[in-house]
Amino acid sequence: MKLTRIKIADITTDSQLSENAALVLASHTLDGTAKLVWCKWCAGESDDAWQSAINVTKLSKHHHVVPRADWFVDACELNGNDIEQQLLLATMAQIKQYLHGQRQIFTIALDHTLGTPFQQRVWQALQDIAYGETISYAELAKQVDNPKGYRAVAQANGKNPFSIIVPCHRVISSSGQLGGYTGGLDKKRHLLALEGHTF
Repeated sequence: MKLTRIKIADITTDSQLSENAALVLASHTLDGTAKLVWCKWCAGESDDAWQSAINVTKLSKHHHVVPRADWFVDACELNGNDIEQQLLLATMAQIKQYLHGQRQIFTIALDHTLGTPFQQRVWQALQDIAYGETISYAELAKQVDNPKGYRAVAQANGKNPFSIIVPCHRVISSSGQLGGYTGGLDKKRHLLALEGHTF
């Protein structure tokens, strides 16, 4: 398993987001294929403390591996000859393209198994929301065959381990308000504005 951090200020000059806004990424080799297992916001973390923004215990237990200090690699030191690090580099490149308006669909191999079957259904449904579109929590609940489960859907959104890539930011309240976002409403507002929505 390899983990790194991408500071948003390093890949875009957009002043809408805090200069401390960052994503923590983790990849792991599963059945001989490198897959992304984590991509979540960690705004406000210091340069030395970003490792605490990821639940290493949960990931290592889930994937039956022992945590190691060499898992944490600074983005500038990633090695493209290692398949897990190569995936992290590809993820960083695709996120940069997205933030610059040059990409609408991500092509990163994801491992959803960290979630329950219900959460996995919700995360899959999120990936079906097209770039530039929004839906309500109630609509999403219907799509996963749980029409009264909008609160459960909202909780599954909050547990989404793939911020930006699995676009939970595209789900808003039925009233047209933003709703919640684990990374902070400033980031949700920014991502939706990038896709053509103003709130």
